[in-house]
Amino acid sequence: MELTELPSTHVKRRGLMLVLSSPSGAGKSTIAHNLLENVDGLNLSVSVTTRKRRGSEIDGVHYHFISDKDFARLRDTDALLEWAEVHGNYYATPREPVEKAMGEGRDMLFDIDWQGALQLQEKVPADVVSVFILPPSLAELKNRLHRRAEDSEEAIALRLANSRAEMEHWLEYDYVVINDDLDKAYSSVRAIIQAERLRRDRRPGLFDFVSGLLDEGL
Repeated sequence: MELTELPSTHVKRRGLMLVLSSPSGAGKSTIAHNLLENVDGLNLSVSVTTRKRRGSEIDGVHYHFISDKDFARLRDTDALLEWAEVHGNYYATPREPVEKAMGEGRDMLFDIDWQGALQLQEKVPADVVSVFILPPSLAELKNRLHRRAEDSEEAIALRLANSRAEMEHWLEYDYVVINDDLDKAYSSVRAIIQAERLRRDRRPGLFDFVSGLLDEGL
């Protein structure tokens, strides 16, 4: 797949927060992985969670797996940018690494649910670009959860029961992508990133750049 490059002419800009949300099994994590592998200048915001680690997951790469006690300490000391309870477990975004990245003009990808997305939109609306991923059907969503084979039948049933409530929040997002074809869904999100990177209000360096252009002699 092609790389999504940064603008060719270097102009100082502020990084954006790309928020991806979806019901479990809609393809959000796969799209996020492909973006991180192929899109230049995009970094993952690694969340903390109190849920148990799945067999395919690596601590510190997919999530920081912590105890309920540690989560409460982070929350109560304002060390979290956002947090939410999902399927009986807590998920959150540590504040420090995100603020550092934004200050350096780097883009951050957030693989979070609608609750976390709403908190980010309320706190830093100018920095957030939110995308909701929908499955083509509930039947396909159920099939994907079973093919993943990483959750118990009880966990799958809970995720399916919550999927309708999660999808009701699609109107709160800037963009909506239907994942009926993974390559097409990935390309759509990649195009969103490229367009958002070129927005005038995300590129404060344009003031100096245009001033320099106007000062050039012909």
